[in-house]
Amino acid sequence: MVVSPGKSLIWSMTSNPSPETSPLRSFGRTKGRPLSDRKQALVDDLLPRLAIPREGKVDPAALVPGKSAYILEIGFGGGEHLTGQAARNRDAGYLGVEPFLNGVAKALGQIDDAGLENVRLLEGDAREVMARMPDGCLDRIYLLFPDPWPKARHAKRRLVQEETAAEFARLLKPGGHLRVATDVKSYADHALFVLRNNPDLTWLAQEADDWRTPPADHLTTRYETKQLGNCAPVFFEFERQ
Repeated sequence: MVVSPGKSLIWSMTSNPSPETSPLRSFGRTKGRPLSDRKQALVDDLLPRLAIPREGKVDPAALVPGKSAYILEIGFGGGEHLTGQAARNRDAGYLGVEPFLNGVAKALGQIDDAGLENVRLLEGDAREVMARMPDGCLDRIYLLFPDPWPKARHAKRRLVQEETAAEFARLLKPGGHLRVATDVKSYADHALFVLRNNPDLTWLAQEADDWRTPPADHLTTRYETKQLGNCAPVFFEFERQ
C-alpha cells in the first residue's frame, strides 16, 4: 500500500501533529467516586501483591516468571480487556498501567473473581514505567482508546508522539505487535502519522477492513459500548521489524 508521506488513509489531516517536547500529562482525572469497601480492601491488600515496582528496573519476565509471552496494556480503563485477555491466555504474562484509581480497583475485582495469577498492575503513568523496561522485553503492546485530547492546542498531550513510538519499538521483540485503537478522527490521523513515520514499525493493513473491523481476538470494552467518539472505532496493527 503506497501512500504519500503524512497523508492520512482515513481522513484528511487538518494539521501536522506536533511531537511532545516535555513530559506533559497524557491523561485526565486520576480518581472518581469513593471506592466501595470491597474495592478499597482489594487496593489495600491485593494490589501490593500484584504491583509493578515504582522504582528500579521493570522486567516482565521477572515479575511474571515462566510465561510464553509478555504483554503490556497502557491505560486499561476498567480492566475488561486486560483481564479478559489474561483469562484467555494464562500462559502469558500481562502488565497493565492505568492512572485512574477507580479503574485499577475494578481490574483488581476482576482479577480476584477469575483467580488470575498472570497479571501485574500499576496506578500511574505508563511512559515512566516503559522507560524502566529493558529492550525487546514485550511480545505485544495494547493502547486502546487513549485520552484523545481532540483540540489542536492539546495535541502535544497525546500519548502517541515520536518519543513514545520509539519506546514502543524499543520494547517490542522483533515480530512483536503494537495495537492502537481509537474512535476519535483527529487522534486516528495523529497516531497513524506518527507511527508510520517510525522506521522500526510497519503498519500491517492491506485494505480498509483491516483497520475498520475489530481484530478477531479483540474484546469489546465498556467504553466502546458508550460510543463517545466521533467515528466508528479503528484498529491499527503494527509489527516491530
